[in-house]
Amino acid sequence: MAEPPCGSANRCRLTEGVPGYNVGPISSEAPSVSSITLALSKGRIFEETLPLLAAAGIVPADNPETSRKLIIDTNRPDVRLVIVRATDTPTYVQYGAADLGIAGKDVLLEHGGAGLYQPLDLDIAKCRLCVATRKGFDYAAASRPGGRIRVATKYINSAKAHFAAKGVHVDLIKLYGSMELAPLVGLADAIVDLVSSGGTLRANNLEEVEEIMPISSRLIVNQASLKLKRELIQPLLEAFAGAVK
Repeated sequence: MAEPPCGSANRCRLTEGVPGYNVGPISSEAPSVSSITLALSKGRIFEETLPLLAAAGIVPADNPETSRKLIIDTNRPDVRLVIVRATDTPTYVQYGAADLGIAGKDVLLEHGGAGLYQPLDLDIAKCRLCVATRKGFDYAAASRPGGRIRVATKYINSAKAHFAAKGVHVDLIKLYGSMELAPLVGLADAIVDLVSSGGTLRANNLEEVEEIMPISSRLIVNQASLKLKRELIQPLLEAFAGAVK
């Protein structure tokens, strides 16, 4: 179930109801109000963001898949990209190291969303968060209310909330990769992970037994940046919103 990172939600008005900027400590350097920084991760999210950037008139100067640069200029002197790990994107935006970012709903649920404005579901990098077990495992019996199940996942918060809602006692084991191995060697009864085509599950004699939620990627914005750099950020939000309709 090692699928590309992805990230769903209701679209909302772009600038209504923005709370005050309760973002915690910001970078010690004074933010520039004349430029904006967008945090992206390599791979599927970056590739599927390119058409959205193009709709806003932004073209990256380098391809992060072939370049070692972590800060990438664009054709616009007031916009730059920073390349980060998918799981770090919300943190860079929360603390003001980036003004905006694109992150999967799965990542945002684990992060908690503190200090972030989430104006738009971009409907890219789509997949689903699921429970999977080895074939033949009686998941229905193990997941009855009052039952107990051992689950391996890197999505601890989402898995805990899912099984709590079902009234199931869950022992969670945090892993960072090769999730499919856990049920095969007896480390866990089930795994919670992202699934796209399901090919990795089938190749390892596992099967999807329950969908927890659909996942896609969202645009996230630092709340302070939205106030200080509204003239730069608002047109970008509107261009992205127009591109995903």
